[in-house]
Amino acid sequence: MTIEPLRRDLAPARRPELRPAVPGTRTPPPSAQQMCVVVTEVADGDGAPLVRNLRRRGAPRVVVLTRRASRPELGILLQGGLRGVVAGSTAPSLQRAAVAAAPPPPLPDLTAREISVLKLVADGRTNRLIGEDLGLSALTVKSHLARISRKLGTGDRAELVAISIRGGVLA
Repeated sequence: MTIEPLRRDLAPARRPELRPAVPGTRTPPPSAQQMCVVVTEVADGDGAPLVRNLRRRGAPRVVVLTRRASRPELGILLQGGLRGVVAGSTAPSLQRAAVAAAPPPPLPDLTAREISVLKLVADGRTNRLIGEDLGLSALTVKSHLARISRKLGTGDRAELVAISIRGGVLA
């Protein structure tokens, strides 16, 4: 479960433009933080941690928007001091859906030379030093890195190494 604040009150100097004062209404103090939090679902056991997290953030005036919610958890949220909860649907009990991590996409085939260049990049070597180790010019190393970058979809050396490690190309 993640918390995504959608809107926080603007600076007190801009508040009068957005909220014209209506006679007889009380205006919140400028220090009171108002927030709208959107969560996909509030399953059994999610209410109390959400309230604790919001209190830790110092957000006393909060409205929660959710697609699905467990009725007991709605009560916990409101008892915890939230200003309101809007749920698209409610259920007597709602178990948290298991989220399986998606497997990383397969890496394109890299040549043996490209893998050897990547290993040396992972060691922190410059193009010149990689060229000296492999008997290549720095421009040839740069050419290999450009080809690897096109295959892996990034030009950042650190990301090239990270993708290669995640894909099992580098140990």
